[in-house]
Amino acid sequence: MPAPGLARDLSAFGLVCIGLGATIGAGIFVLTGTAAARYAGPALSLSFVLGGLASALVGLCYAELAAMMPASGSTYSYASASLGRTAGFLVGWDLILEFAVAAATVAAGWSGYARSLMAEFGFHLPAALAAPPGAGGFVDLPAAGIVLVLTLLLTRGAREVSAANAWLVAVKVAIILAFLAVGLAHLRPELWRPFVPENEGAFGAYGWSGVLRGAGVVFFAFIGFETVATAAGETRDPQRDAPTGLLSSLVLTTLLYVAVAVVLTGLVPYRDLDVADPIARAVDAIGLSGFGTLVKVGAVLGLTTSALTALYGQGRIFYAMARDGLLPPLFARVDPGTRAPAASQAMIGLATAALAGLVPLDVLGELVSIGTLLAFSLVCGLALLLRVREPERPRPFRVRALPLVAGGGILACLALMAGLPPDSWVRLGGWLLAGLAVYGLYGRRGAAPRP
Repeated sequence: MPAPGLARDLSAFGLVCIGLGATIGAGIFVLTGTAAARYAGPALSLSFVLGGLASALVGLCYAELAAMMPASGSTYSYASASLGRTAGFLVGWDLILEFAVAAATVAAGWSGYARSLMAEFGFHLPAALAAPPGAGGFVDLPAAGIVLVLTLLLTRGAREVSAANAWLVAVKVAIILAFLAVGLAHLRPELWRPFVPENEGAFGAYGWSGVLRGAGVVFFAFIGFETVATAAGETRDPQRDAPTGLLSSLVLTTLLYVAVAVVLTGLVPYRDLDVADPIARAVDAIGLSGFGTLVKVGAVLGLTTSALTALYGQGRIFYAMARDGLLPPLFARVDPGTRAPAASQAMIGLATAALAGLVPLDVLGELVSIGTLLAFSLVCGLALLLRVREPERPRPFRVRALPLVAGGGILACLALMAGLPPDSWVRLGGWLLAGLAVYGLYGRRGAAPRP
């Protein structure tokens, strides 16, 4: 069933653009340098291959569920339909954490690149308006501002969002392809030797364990494809378009990441890539005047689409939970003109803008990671559970050897979760306990009866 009240304006191509917009962002412009310099060295490309394979296992499970239950809300909708409203609420609560904090984190990264770009044209923000309290400033005005601008766009409806996102993705991918083309002409193959640097005595410090550790780092560069599933209820043919959009965006993203990793480590010694802007560092090594500015434009566009799609996904999850009576009915209202959940989107935008502008996000980044991995492992488990419970239910997209695929996805997610610091587990537990309190006070009382 399509999402009640929402316009069905998205095509498979629109979903691919949403997936690319969500995934090609902070990962390609930031994480590549960290993973190469600290863990994998020139074998960063292998880390991306492993990360892509792990994401593919989860993505296949998402594709089966999205085609079978094409509703706005993604994992929340799947869990609510399969495990009941209490479990569904907790999953939705986890997704609120994932999407909102991810959008705020991306907005903070956008602010850094945007300020660097503005500085090239002689415009400098006062320090008080360029960083949040605790980081030397009063408010990160660009971070909060971009969230508010994107929120205004999102209240206009899925068609407008899809059109704007498609143009931004096209420009962003074109700039990345230009970087690859220019970089290939300036490669220094000797920088790839040794391809897998010798381990330095600790797990993850280069060697093959470093390739695995690097895969754990870059795995989070793939998490945006989940946004495609949240949009399934707004597609014209969800049974066909949702799997196509989800898997196509994942394959294209993996190919781009691997290509960038190969070129990046062939331009700059891998130990020199531990910077916030590794691609800009590589462009400086090429020495082409003006090309660095173009790359910064690409980074700004890339992070813009990542923030846009994270906010989009969060708004749809809020809408789905409110529609089911688990959040106040205000958030289930659909604007009669745009057929977008404007109230839900505005609430998310204001909260995320405050988070992006006022809170240092270094610790929250780990919280995003553990929340995302929890959601991914649940998706794999739900796909397997529904095969057992409802084997005869129509599945327009059916994963072959699902027990192996889902089992592999669960193991991959749990292994990556185990590598996160204990503080992340404590914070996740605290957030879920807070969710139980909200459910006890409102969600259980307001829940709509199960059809």
